[in-house]
Amino acid sequence: VFASRVLYLSVLVAFAACNAPPVPSDDIFIEKTFVPEQCVRAVKVGDYVRYHYNGMFPDGKKFDSSYDRGSTYNVFVGKKQLIEGMDKALVGMCVNERRLVKIPPQLAYGKQGYGDIIPPDSILHFDVLLLDVWNPEDSVQINTYHTPATCSRKVEVSDFVRYHYNGTLLDGTLFDSSHTRMRTYDTYVGIGWLIAGMDQGLLGMCVEERRIITMPPSLGYGENGDGSDIPGQASLVFDVVLLDLHNPRDGITVTNQIVPESCTRKTVAGDFVRYHYNGSLLDGTFFDSSYSRNHTYDTYVGRGYVIAGMDEGLIGVCVGERRTITIPPHLAYGEEGTGTKIPGSAVLVFDIHIIDFHNPSDTTEVTVTYKPEECDKKTKKGDFVKYHYNASLLDDTSIDSTYNYGKTYNIVLGVNQVVPGMEDGLMDMCVGERRHVVIPPHLGYGERGVTDEVPGSAVLVFDIELVEMEEGLPEGYMFIWNEDVSPDLFSEMDKDNNEQVEPSEFTDYILRQVNEGKGRLAPGFDPYRIIDNMFSNQDRNGDGKITEEEFKLKADEASAHDEL
Repeated sequence: VFASRVLYLSVLVAFAACNAPPVPSDDIFIEKTFVPEQCVRAVKVGDYVRYHYNGMFPDGKKFDSSYDRGSTYNVFVGKKQLIEGMDKALVGMCVNERRLVKIPPQLAYGKQGYGDIIPPDSILHFDVLLLDVWNPEDSVQINTYHTPATCSRKVEVSDFVRYHYNGTLLDGTLFDSSHTRMRTYDTYVGIGWLIAGMDQGLLGMCVEERRIITMPPSLGYGENGDGSDIPGQASLVFDVVLLDLHNPRDGITVTNQIVPESCTRKTVAGDFVRYHYNGSLLDGTFFDSSYSRNHTYDTYVGRGYVIAGMDEGLIGVCVGERRTITIPPHLAYGEEGTGTKIPGSAVLVFDIHIIDFHNPSDTTEVTVTYKPEECDKKTKKGDFVKYHYNASLLDDTSIDSTYNYGKTYNIVLGVNQVVPGMEDGLMDMCVGERRHVVIPPHLGYGERGVTDEVPGSAVLVFDIELVEMEEGLPEGYMFIWNEDVSPDLFSEMDKDNNEQVEPSEFTDYILRQVNEGKGRLAPGFDPYRIIDNMFSNQDRNGDGKITEEEFKLKADEASAHDEL
């Protein structure tokens, strides 16, 4: 019986509690249902906030919701633009923080309520999510989180920049990204082409620098937003990496010069240059290299065959010189770029190495490095010469050397057995003399060069030493007599007295005259080929035999150069 009375009493107490009027509270009750790990800024009195909310009565019945309207509630805090309880509840909140706020009637709509929506003396519950906070006194905030090791230049007003960005609202909602378009944002800075906050936030940046730029709506898209992804009164956050920077007034810049100690000549307009290069964008992105093709880039300079900046950058360089040439887009590929490798409005950086250059007007350059005291005979056209050489390119790349073979190189001067430049270098030379000979390509191996040995359009350098020479015959002669010609020349040749000279008789006779010192064949040629040619000249009817009549007729011709 006692237990039953206790249970009955408990039920009555519970029933009374459920139907009792709410106990008034003097202040709001806040339950933080989500707090972000980082809270860069908390709401203060006077701040402007954007937040979402669901408004409910204690029994869970909803009376209002910003979500249902599809728009945040935007308002100043602490300026009596809200019910007093909400004004107090928002203070101290962080962006992305969520609070469950219980507001007593005296801090809400009190005894009057609010029309048909909120009855008098109602306790209100708000589920609040803060999305944005700013203050009219705010300016652009910059947080640099990566600085390049070197920074030779920073963004100034009127500079043109290329940068990538991710744009978000203060709660992290992405509204735009240049990365997703796979194209940089390209613009002038500080002249009103951008929203004011970005104009300010980009100033002072270095190429490859990364920074977070946060701006209040007054420096972004203001009260109306952009009409699409950016709501009105929204703070904006841009994560920016600067890729490129130039000014329309820029010319080329030349840096990192390495000039060889010996520089006897520098390039001028009209020269033909062979050079290697690595090409990159200003942020280091590689786009081309002559090294990867294993072939120099060959071109005239100062004649418009290359982009204007390179034309200028290649003037005044020495063979062997290295330099970095930075070229603004208006002296390179301009606003359009090249399509795939070089974007529009891109600054280009070329690391170049000058391998070779010449001018089409160049002649063979001959420098005597040693000359013997006695020099009675000098080489001339038709002489048979033997010489040693070391051959290289203008950048000292070795090509060939007779010393490697242990024998001289032997030629007849003036009969196109060597390139024209070498003919020039060997003329008027004494035995024992040494020379340094520089041969431009048009007097060397020309545009084609020699496969796997001499590149096209290459200047050649020869260090030569004349070892031996044999005086040649007068021009046009392949055989001459050293003494008077026998009056019985035909009969001396006709050994079998059949009144005709066979090829073997002719050959034997000429070789005998040479061996006995009575005649000379042109040196440096195959003697049998010379003799065969001489025989053909005398065999007028081409029957393979020379008659006395043919022999005499040929001898009478003034143009006969074989002296027979």
